[in-house]
Amino acid sequence: MPHRARPVHKARYPLHVTVRVRGGMPSFREPVIAKVVVATISAAHRETFRVLHYSVQDNHVHLIVEAQDATSLARGMQRLNACIARNVNDGMGIHGPVWRERYHARELRAPRSVRNALVYVLMNAKKHGHRFASGLDELSSAAFFDGLREHVPNAIDSPVRAPRTWLANVGWRRNGLIRSHEQPRSPG
Repeated sequence: MPHRARPVHKARYPLHVTVRVRGGMPSFREPVIAKVVVATISAAHRETFRVLHYSVQDNHVHLIVEAQDATSLARGMQRLNACIARNVNDGMGIHGPVWRERYHARELRAPRSVRNALVYVLMNAKKHGHRFASGLDELSSAAFFDGLREHVPNAIDSPVRAPRTWLANVGWRRNGLIRSHEQPRSPG
């Protein structure tokens, strides 16, 4: 299937990014793999590319990112995906592709779409049947998020960066803080 050109990205919009793992790989929620993925996300930040939130699932990873432009987004995701693949392969002692396809990115252009994407990413494990005593997925950045109504964030050693866009920092809050019991639905 031919690749379509990606639309031009504007820096004022955060993006919801999904990357799918190829078939035959072990679950990315396995502790050893998840630790490698989160550590790689933590090291992926640049001045022009930031990961604001993440969620590691069995066969895919959700991210909310900010990028300066389309080139910064492409290079940031290429670097992140290559590093995750290399580190996962090294950690498992295997070779070969890790990702099933290129990443899928969608700009979040309104406060409501950002809030919906935050719920979708941070609470995604619930959609896949996982339950947590604290209500928060340990394989997401929820513990570091300051927008949960009944949770004080852990700011120490956060693997994610603070947002710079108005939408990801302030705008989404106009629709209310997120409750830890919320269920994800399609972001949009």
